[in-house]
Amino acid sequence: MMKYEWLDEYLLSLPGVEKDYKAEWQWFRYMIRGKLFAAVCTPEEKYEIYGGHDLVNLKCEPERAELLRAEYPEILPGFYCDKRLWIAALLDSGLPDDLLRELCANSHRLILEKLPKYVQKEILNP
Repeated sequence: MMKYEWLDEYLLSLPGVEKDYKAEWQWFRYMIRGKLFAAVCTPEEKYEIYGGHDLVNLKCEPERAELLRAEYPEILPGFYCDKRLWIAALLDSGLPDDLLRELCANSHRLILEKLPKYVQKEILNP
């Protein structure tokens, strides 16, 4: 059971976010202009440490991702993503809401910063 009912609403409240559902992967994807910054899914049991857990994949700086994984057992390397650049936060765990919100905002910022400056301006100053 997902403990973070506010997560979908929070992700959609960030500037420029679009959401879709990728049926083949069974992922709810949160994107900025088609660039993924968050994905919520529940991997099948066959995916070992991820199996059966609701989780959110988030982009993260590699050094910070390592520190987070060392400090929080409920933060794993990204599921089905580049494990250096993505983390998977288990949503059936005890991660503090503030930390999860901050990690979502950070992932959003990392993707937004990669977009052309004019696109950033359109999104941030509609």
